[in-house]
Amino acid sequence: MIYFIIALFILHTPIWCLSQENIIPKPIKAEWAEGKLDLSKGVYINEANINLANEYKLLTSILNDWGIKIVQKRKGIPAINLAISTQQIGKEDAYNLLINSKEIKITSHSPRGIFYGLQTLRQFSVDHKKIQFANIQDEPAFSWRAYLIDVGRNFQPMEMIKEQIDVMAQYKLNVLHFHFTEDIAWRLQSDKYPGLTDASVMTRWKGQYYTKQDFKELIQYCKERHITLLPEIDMPGHSAAFKRFFGVDMQSEEGIKYIKELLAEFRQNFPELEIFHIGGDEVKITNKNFMPEITRFVEQLGNKKTIGWDPGSNLKPQTIRQMWMGGPRLIEEKGDLVYIESKHLYINHMDPLETVTTLYHRQVGEVDKEHKNLIGATLCSWPDRAVAKPIDMFYHSAIYPALLTFAERIWQGGGRAGWLANIVSSDDSDYTDFVEFEKRLMHHKKQYFQDRPFPYVSQIGIKWELIGPYANEGDVHKSFEPEQNPFDSNLEVDQSIEGGTVILKHWFGNIIQTAIQNPKANTTYYARTKIWADKDMVKPFWIGFNNHSRSYLTDTPELDTWDNKGSQAFVNGQRIAPPVWKQAGQKGELEVPLLDEGYSYREPTMISLKKGWNEVLLKLPVAEFRGRTWDNPAKWMFTFIPVEEEINK
Repeated sequence: MIYFIIALFILHTPIWCLSQENIIPKPIKAEWAEGKLDLSKGVYINEANINLANEYKLLTSILNDWGIKIVQKRKGIPAINLAISTQQIGKEDAYNLLINSKEIKITSHSPRGIFYGLQTLRQFSVDHKKIQFANIQDEPAFSWRAYLIDVGRNFQPMEMIKEQIDVMAQYKLNVLHFHFTEDIAWRLQSDKYPGLTDASVMTRWKGQYYTKQDFKELIQYCKERHITLLPEIDMPGHSAAFKRFFGVDMQSEEGIKYIKELLAEFRQNFPELEIFHIGGDEVKITNKNFMPEITRFVEQLGNKKTIGWDPGSNLKPQTIRQMWMGGPRLIEEKGDLVYIESKHLYINHMDPLETVTTLYHRQVGEVDKEHKNLIGATLCSWPDRAVAKPIDMFYHSAIYPALLTFAERIWQGGGRAGWLANIVSSDDSDYTDFVEFEKRLMHHKKQYFQDRPFPYVSQIGIKWELIGPYANEGDVHKSFEPEQNPFDSNLEVDQSIEGGTVILKHWFGNIIQTAIQNPKANTTYYARTKIWADKDMVKPFWIGFNNHSRSYLTDTPELDTWDNKGSQAFVNGQRIAPPVWKQAGQKGELEVPLLDEGYSYREPTMISLKKGWNEVLLKLPVAEFRGRTWDNPAKWMFTFIPVEEEINK
């Protein structure tokens, strides 16, 4: 097998070197020509269209970041032209970006297309104030490219929300799904019922909510970046905060009266919002007329479209269905129902490294591009579990790596049918594409996210041999041959696999394609590899064996264990001790924040490596796949990957 090497000249090659091919999302068609446009004497902006004020503002910001002067028009000075075409050049979001010896020109049928062309331009490398000639023709595969944040459960400050909007805009996402009502809290100010946001009716982040002015500010902030703010008032489920304040069930006659008053107030305060999410999920419908009546009411208020969760309540045919549960499903182009995909797009259920792998390969709705019944997808961040501070959500889940990877896939289209958890094998036709994307992703981490949480490191080149299965008869501590001589050539290798995180069996079962095709309970596997170090060193590693979902009530391991399955790690025959857990033995509880249970939000494990080859053996036992409780599932997996510079010994 090929082992992975820890050596400065290999791991730390600057992949963010000058290249225009680091753009995310990758343009559909790009031609790179020899030569560069010289901007050293400045550039002239031809501000010929009064409808592009925001785009000219963005262009000015890009030039300032590049250190390029904006000067008056004169001979020999290159121009930048932003042009609205009277002829359709593709979809409304399509654009053409041309860079030649005289100008930079972005053409589109809409200001939004111009904006996306500028987002591509800002990712160009400017070398000594020169920019490479190019001709890019680009348009998205899907018109609905959305991201959901749940501020009902865990409040997020305005600046944090705006930062995420900025990232969405940079990577051409165009809908912010804003989930602000929950069992935990109702987080939008009401003039008619100001007590609805009182601390006394909230169970978490008490007293934290958004004012009308906050909400108007977010709407405008999104609008300037060509992002639609999609508000969701989840009805009639997820409404315990509503019930605590009003003292009635939302589906009751009196509850309907109150929710209609709130909906009317919302419409009056924010008339510019014409698409509205009415929820409908995870609730027992006791009033079959509730959702049809609410749908008619919302539409009569002036909303052009309603969206609801599927599966959920009895939605009307005109309501767009947002799919959230179930296995892969092909949405055929027939009938009148319209869908948005969110199945297996919940990053709270994904290991941080797994997030990039599975989202990159994810084929939206099992189709390559949008059709009349499937308009796109929404990536969802559901931090169900309480957090100690808002920034923790970005370390618990790989939010920014997920956003960039999702942006690539939803813009490009394509992908693979079904849902993968691991990197495909090197002889697979999609392997080279993933390697190339990961290089671009790491470039963006270095270039744009140095001061922001970005829990992802390159997984390419970390190759494992899986040995097993061994029947452990329910004894996860039982030893087998690999523990005596891990690299005995007589040991039968089941398969080879690559990655910093490897999923043997997902808690979602067989709908997620994992390493073990037919996993059996009461078995033990081993994973082995060798690490080369060109000198004695101490190096930090991410190590983990059961990534905690931010929704399930996963127990914290007992002291001196990595997990509740008996997993172990050995380097050169020496056992690697687990962390001293801050909450050892803590039973799963949504109101107890995670502190160090996952590798991406605790101090890395320091491992001594000797000069030369170092032997790594991971023991991976499992007993029953059924957890202690239904919301304490067994995710059979491992993570083992170096993350930073070594410390010389």
